[in-house]
Amino acid sequence: MQYRIVKAASQALDGESVVTWQWPKHVEAVYVYSFPDGTEQEPEGLEQKRLKLFTREEYKTRSGYRERIEHIGVQGYRIFPCLIRGGQPIPLKQIDRENYTRVSGGKARLRYSIKYGNKWFSKYKSVQIQLFCEMAVPQNALCYVKKEGASPVNKEDGITYPFLNDFAAGNHRLPEIEIGKNEFIRLFFTDGKAFGELYELIAE
Repeated sequence: MQYRIVKAASQALDGESVVTWQWPKHVEAVYVYSFPDGTEQEPEGLEQKRLKLFTREEYKTRSGYRERIEHIGVQGYRIFPCLIRGGQPIPLKQIDRENYTRVSGGKARLRYSIKYGNKWFSKYKSVQIQLFCEMAVPQNALCYVKKEGASPVNKEDGITYPFLNDFAAGNHRLPEIEIGKNEFIRLFFTDGKAFGELYELIAE
C-alpha cells in the first residue's frame, strides 16, 4: 500500500509517551489508537471515540504524537493512515509491525516483608507475610517458594506454592503459615517477564 505508515517508534520522556513514525506522501492525517498491551481490537470493531485524529502539522509542531503516561505497564499504539475525501478523514486499514509500537509506563510497587517466629521445643516455626500493593494484583501473579537451608534465589529454587486470592490495593496481612525450623520462603512473580512489566516486587 503506497500510503503505509512505517518505522513507528516510541519512548517514555518526561512523563509522556512520545510516538514517532515516517509519514507517506499525500497522507496529511492519521488516527492514533492506544490500548493496554495485549488488548488490541480489530479495526472493524473499533468505536470512533477510541481513535484520535492527528495531523501532519500537529506532528511537526509537537515533534511527534505525545500523550501523558497515566497507565501502569505497557501501552500499545497503532497508527492508521488517513486520506481526506470531501473534507472527511477516511482511515486505511494497516496491521503490521511498521505502524505499531509500545511504551512501558510506570510499574506499581509491591512491597512485602517476611517475619519468622520460633516456637520452643518445636521442629516448626511460624511465618507472617505482609504485603502492600499500590494497585490490585491477581492471585496468579505471585507465588511463594520454600527452601531448606537458605532463602530461595528464584522461582525454581525450591517448592512453589500459589496464592489463593486476588490482592486489592492496600495492605495485606496474610494468615500465618508453619514451615520447618531450617526452611525459608520468599515471594516471586509466577511469570517474571509478563508481570515484571506491570509490577516491581520489593522485599523489605
